[in-house]
Amino acid sequence: MAYDADVIVIGAGLAGLVATAELVDAGRSVIVLDQEPERSIGGQAHWSFGGLFLVDSPEQRRLRIKDSRALALQDWLGTAGFDRAEDHWPRKWAEAYVDFASGEKRAWLHGQGMRFFPVVGWAERGGYDALGHGNSVPRFHITWGTGPGVVEPFERRVREGVAKGLVTFRFRHRVTGLGNTAGTVDTVSGETLEPSDAARGTASSRTVTGAFEFRAQAVIVTSGGIGGNHDLVRAQWPERLGTPPRKMLSGVPAHVDGLMLGIAEKAGAHHINSDRMWHYTEGIENWNPIWARHGIRILPGPSSLWLDARGKRLPVPLFPGFDTLGTLEHIMRSGYEYTWFVLDQRIIGKEFALSGSEQNPDLTGRSVREVLGRARADVPGPVKAFMDKGVDFVVEKELGALVRGMNALTGGEPLIDEAALRREIVARDREIANPYTKDLQITAIRGARNYLGDKLIRTASPHRVLDPKAGPLIAVRLNILTRKSLGGLETDLSSRVLTAGGDPLPGVYAAGEAAGFGGGGVHGYRALEGTFLGGCIFSGRTAGRAAARAVG
Repeated sequence: MAYDADVIVIGAGLAGLVATAELVDAGRSVIVLDQEPERSIGGQAHWSFGGLFLVDSPEQRRLRIKDSRALALQDWLGTAGFDRAEDHWPRKWAEAYVDFASGEKRAWLHGQGMRFFPVVGWAERGGYDALGHGNSVPRFHITWGTGPGVVEPFERRVREGVAKGLVTFRFRHRVTGLGNTAGTVDTVSGETLEPSDAARGTASSRTVTGAFEFRAQAVIVTSGGIGGNHDLVRAQWPERLGTPPRKMLSGVPAHVDGLMLGIAEKAGAHHINSDRMWHYTEGIENWNPIWARHGIRILPGPSSLWLDARGKRLPVPLFPGFDTLGTLEHIMRSGYEYTWFVLDQRIIGKEFALSGSEQNPDLTGRSVREVLGRARADVPGPVKAFMDKGVDFVVEKELGALVRGMNALTGGEPLIDEAALRREIVARDREIANPYTKDLQITAIRGARNYLGDKLIRTASPHRVLDPKAGPLIAVRLNILTRKSLGGLETDLSSRVLTAGGDPLPGVYAAGEAAGFGGGGVHGYRALEGTFLGGCIFSGRTAGRAAARAVG
């Protein structure tokens, strides 16, 4: 029986495009399958802020950030917390990825036309000891053009492959099975769905119009994770993170359903670390949603007071931007599924950014003038739209009115006591008045401003929250927002999918979120941020090159 192509790639997201681009460079023929319409090419990367983890970059050095491979690996391993027998390949992938991020990654991407915003962000700051979780230095490099700017060079290379007759896209093709010949997986079958003109990210029809079957010498699974499938998220929710939330917002569209992982398992693939996941605690309902339950993540600076549902500050070091999963665990053991930021207009104007390409039109549109306009504005336009229209925002001039609005937003039960909250804020404000403090959040704010990038655009000058000149006061209800699965199909350093016995599953490779961004879980329990897109790029490149060699 003849082959329809050298390689079949399942999934037209970032990892799939990178793998296909590498296959095209090697002269291999490729069929790319995806259940969504063509306008959704690029997958979740399109919607991203475009953050990439780089080590000892020119951008860092210009800002006098001293970074190194040794420091980055120390941070990665301290964050990942690898502690299982099945972490053998994830750890090797982590070491390889840090080598990539501190080596050729930036030059390779730059050579394809990618450029980076000059101010490097400092995500996941940790707040524990030197061997614990977090980035010791800023490493979050924002791509000029955000997520679409990340996708662009790889889509261009794949489109060139189409023009050469090497690549065939098959959109609206939903995979339901993998078949083999003499033990080697070489057949991909499934259902064709009716054509759809659904806009990117919106729900497309699931009406089946037929069936398909294609054969190739190799198959690369790049189908993504589970973030849009809340039932699967809850089923895999680990006990260590408390009770699964009843209400979750979605950081990804519903078609990010994780079903291909089960199909690969049935074919013999080993799915590991399914209980490791990455969800955000600073989610707000999108006032202008694109998909169902569409949530946006606030990328906060360090100054907002973070309160639980009853108005008590979260424990050290659970400050904004320090420890995502530590905060998630604390929240889910509190008896409530939401928390609050309390801040003022001076803080929101300097410190709030919103994740997502569509929430950052200046960076996405590569407009220097609009970026400068954002810096000059009291409150950036996209943030101001949420202040005016978002259901999670309360804006008032006086604390009593703010508390009444907070309680009304959560059903009218007076969980927030005005006197207690006033006492909390006054005590915090009192600590601002001198250069000494026992309040570790204030120490963290002052430490952040020692970094030029934070001082310029990400951290407000320390001031009293109750200072009328800094107002009005703002409270933001924060929800759990689904995003990434950190586990996935176990792969070796050539992206070959492994069986439960540790042997390669003949003919099958995996990359991107479907492979836990490498190895079946390159992040371990936690991520350093800026590592998801980069994980798709690195593992997609590895899979494409390995498959090209195998079918050569």
